[in-house]
Amino acid sequence: MGRHEQLKFPVIRTVGLQGMLVSFADALSEPSNRATLGFQAALAQVAIEGVIETSTSLASVFVRFDPSSLSHDQLRAQLESLLSDQDWYGAPLPEGRRFWRVPTVYGTDLAPQLAEAADAAGMSEAQAIDSLGSARVRVLTIGFAASQPYLGTLGEEWDLPRQTALTPRVPSGALVQAIRQFVLFTAPAPTGWRHVGQTGMRLFRPEREDPFALRAGDELIFEPVARADLLRLREEDPDNGGAIVSEITS
Repeated sequence: MGRHEQLKFPVIRTVGLQGMLVSFADALSEPSNRATLGFQAALAQVAIEGVIETSTSLASVFVRFDPSSLSHDQLRAQLESLLSDQDWYGAPLPEGRRFWRVPTVYGTDLAPQLAEAADAAGMSEAQAIDSLGSARVRVLTIGFAASQPYLGTLGEEWDLPRQTALTPRVPSGALVQAIRQFVLFTAPAPTGWRHVGQTGMRLFRPEREDPFALRAGDELIFEPVARADLLRLREEDPDNGGAIVSEITS
């Protein structure tokens, strides 16, 4: 394929000896992420013999398989067959997703870059809290660290670039923002995104059978609370920091 020739999506590509990648776009969009989540759920239902595991990015599904029991050609044929079953870009989102209401402090010393982000978005801090605190976002993918979600998408006004320098460290539970997305940090780490909110959620729970608190497809809203309330909730509920979860039924 020529350098400037565009791929026709969805496309299946070989990844090493044990992987195939099904891509629905070369960038995040609502339809491409919807297709990714729906296709991974369908793969779980059909349970192709020889497939070991699947995982998703913003717009692709990775399939790892055992080449001693399933050839690349055989797997490609089954993936092509499944792709032809329906329009995945308009497919319903998978069942079993959950809705989380997460108490969040915006600004203060707990999230010191809110003012900077609000200014870049052309808002006052109060307007920014109203906007970010009322946005219902979806876990688009899990990545970068164990159980760490990328969430979106936010409105066009939040299409802010990453910083040109790194913030040396944000704590676990930090809500950071850039490019119309949030990231909720699993563990303390540097970041090029702005730290706008702080939650009490503990996302990685290695002592549990299912150690990831969130799944791709879950939806969240980061509801504004006072600093004192978050500190109390974090002490009373060390895992969820007062977050309330319910099943999404439709």
